[in-house]
Amino acid sequence: MNTTTVQQVVSPVDGSVFAEIPLATDREIDAVLSRAARAQRTWAGTPLAERVAVCERMVQWMLDRADEIGTELTWQMGRPIAHTPNEIRRGFQERARHMCAIASTALADVRPPSIPGFRRFIRHVPLGVVLVLAPWNYPYLTSVNAVVPALVAGNAVVLKMSQQTPLVASRYAEAFTAAGLPSGVFGIVHADHEPVVRMIADPRVSFVSFTGSVEGGRAVQQAAARRFVGTNLELGGKDPAYVRADAPLAPTIENLVDGTYFNAGQSCCAIERIYVDRAVFREFVDGFVALTKQYRLGNPLSPDTTLGPMVRAGAAASVRDQVREAVQQGARQLIDPRDFSAAREGTPYLAPHVLVDVDHSMRVMTEETFGPVVGIMPVDGDEEAVALMNDSRYGLTASIWTTDADAALRIGDRVATGTWFQNRCDYLDPALAWTGVRESGRGCSLSSFGYYALTRPKSFHLREEV
Repeated sequence: MNTTTVQQVVSPVDGSVFAEIPLATDREIDAVLSRAARAQRTWAGTPLAERVAVCERMVQWMLDRADEIGTELTWQMGRPIAHTPNEIRRGFQERARHMCAIASTALADVRPPSIPGFRRFIRHVPLGVVLVLAPWNYPYLTSVNAVVPALVAGNAVVLKMSQQTPLVASRYAEAFTAAGLPSGVFGIVHADHEPVVRMIADPRVSFVSFTGSVEGGRAVQQAAARRFVGTNLELGGKDPAYVRADAPLAPTIENLVDGTYFNAGQSCCAIERIYVDRAVFREFVDGFVALTKQYRLGNPLSPDTTLGPMVRAGAAASVRDQVREAVQQGARQLIDPRDFSAAREGTPYLAPHVLVDVDHSMRVMTEETFGPVVGIMPVDGDEEAVALMNDSRYGLTASIWTTDADAALRIGDRVATGTWFQNRCDYLDPALAWTGVRESGRGCSLSSFGYYALTRPKSFHLREEV
């Protein structure tokens, strides 16, 4: 049995140790799984309305403490304090409350046409214990996609957060305790790679929801492949935008700049490559650069900061290497990093970048950057734009910017992506299925489809008389 070790959370704000979290021993992990498996059997028999009410109270607990939670989150992963409370106030509550609102319909028995003398229906049965493996970049938003619908559906949940944002798990635990969730139905585990692999292989785990890198997703899938256990994998992205000649440029630029740099570009559905009709290319780029220069890079605890540090110095160094490589291959930088005084080599503080004269021989246009960088290319119409958008091993979201709704639908049918936007980007609508294609993942969360993934169908075929 392993002995207890401590994981340090090094804050990207100033490099200080913000928290020290003991990692769970094998015995502690076993106890969490055993409690979850026992508690789930009773929880599954709890009326749906009561399960929903517990989750609603949990959400309200979080909302009442959004400022405190936001500050804590800024220290852990570096997003500006001007933005972090909104992870709770907006997306977190929107997703949780939508899944609560649709539960009675989504989880209702499915009844085929009646046959005299028979009662037939399909019931949504909870899977058991759902293991949720959540990342640091949007720790509340990504985790809530699975945590709330899994519990509402009658499952127990064991949450393992990224070691960069472990206090998120603690807040969930406090919130569910205050909400009256029975003991054991929700558990948390702080662990490194090997114990997580063993948890996936444990027969008490019935489903695994993972959000993270492609490499991490492969590891989860390999561990799960030894058993008949389902997985939902939300992985990487290299999300494109296509700006047609008829797009209204001012709002298009405003939305795409925000979609590129929010959270320092550390989002699976951030805009990382933009294709612009050649007729408006120069005007678009000039406007994009001008708005980018208005960002304020600095200490994320300052309310005036709009661009915070990346999560780690090593992550920023990897992005800098990708940019340097592109420049060596002929790309041009349109932003001088020296204009952002907080940007420093060897630190997580990285200036935003706009690159032109780029092409798909460069990693910056084909591999996930996960930082405040975008490449912009001119195109000669829809055909070229579609070909370039599809020239990727990823497919999470893609967007088109146009006033022609028919063209948006027609082009969207041809782009390989999980979500297709018109005049919007970097947003998750909980009423729609959140899914990806290719190496952006497999499975689905949110919407009624999210409930289908967290339950199994059980058919009832009852003959009323023999």
